Amino acid sequence: MSETHIKLVDICKRFKENIAVDHLSLDVEKGNLLTILGPSGCGKTTTLRILAGFEDPDEGKIMINDQLINEVPPHRRRMGMVFQSYALFPHMNVFNNIAYGLILRKEKKSRIKDRVTEVINLVGLEGMERRATNQLSGGQQQRVALARTIAIEPEALLMDEPLSNLDASLRSIIRIQIRTLQQHLGITTIYVTHDQEEAFSLSDKIAIMKGGRLQQVDTPWEMYHNPKNQFVAKFIGVINFLEAKIETVIKDDIILNTSVGRLTMFRKKGLEFLPGKNILVTIKSEGIRIKKRIKVSSSDNVLEGKVKQHNYTGKMVKYWVDVGGGITISVESFNPEEILVGKVNIAFDKFCIYPIFNKMK
Repeated sequence: MSETHIKLVDICKRFKENIAVDHLSLDVEKGNLLTILGPSGCGKTTTLRILAGFEDPDEGKIMINDQLINEVPPHRRRMGMVFQSYALFPHMNVFNNIAYGLILRKEKKSRIKDRVTEVINLVGLEGMERRATNQLSGGQQQRVALARTIAIEPEALLMDEPLSNLDASLRSIIRIQIRTLQQHLGITTIYVTHDQEEAFSLSDKIAIMKGGRLQQVDTPWEMYHNPKNQFVAKFIGVINFLEAKIETVIKDDIILNTSVGRLTMFRKKGLEFLPGKNILVTIKSEGIRIKKRIKVSSSDNVLEGKVKQHNYTGKMVKYWVDVGGGITISVESFNPEEILVGKVNIAFDKFCIYPIFNKMK
């Protein structure tokens, strides 16, 4: 059984009339990387700052290893924080930036040298010890900031959108490096971002926030395949939603009535499906096939439509297809042989339809 390392209990934080964090409770397991994901202003960075000790909660408890730390000052919490801006010292070289926390702790010079060398090797900055930070690329600066934080061997690592200043291709590379390093060190990490792809590629668990409140905490797989409400589904990239009524339940098949016709959905285990119930369903756009004509089989949900718009990105064509009833379906066609226009058929099997019982937007 996993051990809870960090625990936030009923945390509230207000700034005048604005409630930034609203009765938030969250458990983080030891050695895990948990990402707090949400739009700007949802309270994710405030939550991180409360944990670090830079903000005091108005209500609630902050626990580490079952010890209450609300009154513990930031420098005694043994939290390492990597900021969005990196906050490197421009008058210090790479070595001295990384050594800074150890110097403040008055460690022996031999210990500082050994530890900084060890960390520099961990983050792949060998040979750059004497460089000024303004001579480094964005990715190298980010690694210096990370190295400075882990050099002090923190109780936990807090990361506030550390990749937002990097270009897309570099973000992808640094993500892998962060995840590899975090798993190598086995350090409990809380990572804040608004980027869904970043959260899914890094995390053991994801916590999605809206308006200061937690919406769902789950593994990336569960979050994508079983979003708790429409807000969560939309935020993680789900686009296609249909109002549906359950017509019949036949073994593992659910027959749905929708404004675009009868569709068949696979019966998800652990969920109750009652005939006559109105539900919201989503169709995963990456699982939809699109062609001029599709041979119909009994296992397919096939709709006729017309391409309203398309967007070609090289490896993929994204289509918006009008299927009638005021409904537009988004389709992602990977490795395309051609770009389709005009009338088309779209088809998807019953495993591509997922129910959402809470319609909160």
